[in-house]
Formats: sequence, structure tokens, C-alpha cells
Amino acid sequence: MFAMRYKMIGLKIAYYRKLRGYTQGQLAGKIGISTTYLGQIERGNNGKSYSLETLLLIAQGLDVDVNLLMNAGENI
Repeated sequence: MFAMRYKMIGLKIAYYRKLRGYTQGQLAGKIGISTTYLGQIERGNNGKSYSLETLLLIAQGLDVDVNLLMNAGENI
């Protein structure tokens, strides 16, 4: 159930990252996480959770409202 939610959040992160012209490495460096970890999050993190703090950092790094990333009804 949650695996699909993580996948959708990951797709939205990748979408907004690319829209802003960032590579995974650039965004990861900007918010202080590893490129590998950001890649895992963008791929849905195999349904494993990550912290709200991490999601907020990503949203801040992308300059988007965190609700855009979390809203399941919002299409990209």
C-alpha cells in the first residue's frame, strides 16, 4: 500500500528536480544527503520509509511546497 505512495513521491521529486535543472548530485549536495540516498528515494525507496525531515529538506531544496510532493491526487 505505502510502496506506491513512495513511488509517486519519488517520481514527483525527480520531476521537480529536473524541472529546476538539478542533477541528483547537485540536489543531494544542496540538502546534505548522499546521491545514492536521493536516487533510492526517487525510485520509491523499495517501500521503505524515510524521515519527514528528509522530505522537507528535499522540498526546500527544490523550492516547492512539500504538499506538492505528498499529494497523491496531484499529477505531474
